[in-house]
Amino acid sequence: MKAIKGFSLIELLVAVAIMAILAAVAIPGYQNYVVKGNRTAAQSFMMDLANREKQYMLDARTYANFATLGVSAPADVSKHYAITISAPVATPPSFTIIATPPSSSQQFSDGLLTLGSDGTKGPADKW
Repeated sequence: MKAIKGFSLIELLVAVAIMAILAAVAIPGYQNYVVKGNRTAAQSFMMDLANREKQYMLDARTYANFATLGVSAPADVSKHYAITISAPVATPPSFTIIATPPSSSQQFSDGLLTLGSDGTKGPADKW
């Protein structure tokens, strides 16, 4: 008599259960990693904007807005955050760069990111 080769239904169900457990553990960790990567890209762009603002301040004795600086957010940042520069305050000169995630994005749970002209960053636990 020949032995039948192949997988039994029990073996197949055990393999599927193991794969489901691994996916349940791995997917949330991956999503957190993606959120953190998007936040880092936005923070990097915000730091670049702050440096451009400081350079503009040296030249023009005031801070500028996006139109005056002639920059726009990169695609990987603008997809996850709306970057704005608060209206420059004349005395003393200051600005605040704000990154707001859209409510439909997975970044929404991350909250607002801010960077001030004096170097203040908010929220502190995200920087």
